[in-house]
Amino acid sequence: MATRDYAKRGRKPRAKGRKAASKPAFPWLRLVLVIALIGGFGYFLWSIQGASDGQPVADTPVAVPVTKPKPAKAEPALPEKPQETWEYIETLPEKEVEVEVPKQELGGPYQMQCGSFRKQSQAEAMKAKIAFMGMESQVRRTTGSNGVWFRVVLGPYERKRVAESERHKVQRGGINGCQIWLWN
Repeated sequence: MATRDYAKRGRKPRAKGRKAASKPAFPWLRLVLVIALIGGFGYFLWSIQGASDGQPVADTPVAVPVTKPKPAKAEPALPEKPQETWEYIETLPEKEVEVEVPKQELGGPYQMQCGSFRKQSQAEAMKAKIAFMGMESQVRRTTGSNGVWFRVVLGPYERKRVAESERHKVQRGGINGCQIWLWN
């Protein structure tokens, strides 16, 4: 197939019935309509200007009755502001408040369980992961109504705050889902 040179070919001639593109005609009708609206609005404002002063719009004179202003009555003077006395300034330093604070019962030792598995090998693998983090854990065998489970447990902890800090260490190591419970 031969190559075509589209650049030298030129443009197609225009159709005979087609007009050349020209500027649209100036919208005289719109201009006249806008000027008429602005003029009408201005006339409206001018016509209501006289009515706002309390005078009629028409040029006919109107009789307005003249009244004499009445003298203002003298109001009685306000009483003097009373002096405020505060008792609490003197009595507060002498008072003593007693509050009963109940002793907080310690919940006892806490344990943290990080996993429960059907196979002992999986529990031992998690115990090894925890050992690499520098913490000691135990694998406990539990027999329940739904079979034998191997639980990975850390603890005991005297306070829950210590158990929480250990849980954060384990989470940083990539083991999530550890639960803290009372030691049973």
